[in-house]
Amino acid sequence: MATFTVKIRRQGKTERIERESLEAALDVLEFELRALSQTERRGAVTGIGRDYAPGELVALRGEVSGRGVRAGVDVRGDGSAQAFTGRVRRQLVTAHGRESAYDALRRVLMA
Repeated sequence: MATFTVKIRRQGKTERIERESLEAALDVLEFELRALSQTERRGAVTGIGRDYAPGELVALRGEVSGRGVRAGVDVRGDGSAQAFTGRVRRQLVTAHGRESAYDALRRVLMA
């Protein structure tokens, strides 16, 4: 049976969790990122020639990979979340209506 790996990345730490199904992996991704997003925030940062607002910085990244799947969710420094598919060439997933980034990712991957 295929396994799916969930990777949670935050400031120099990476955690890997394996699940047997895509649905279980997406459940873990959402649970872990929602829990961590309460404490992992980023303030504004000044870079070379530019200031970065918290909404432009990724505080947490969760990725799901497995048979034919490469996708995830970025949680920004201001707590907002954005789903994506792909690995090298990321495609942002647009949420419809009141859909969360996690719901939008499920819609795209489970279709």
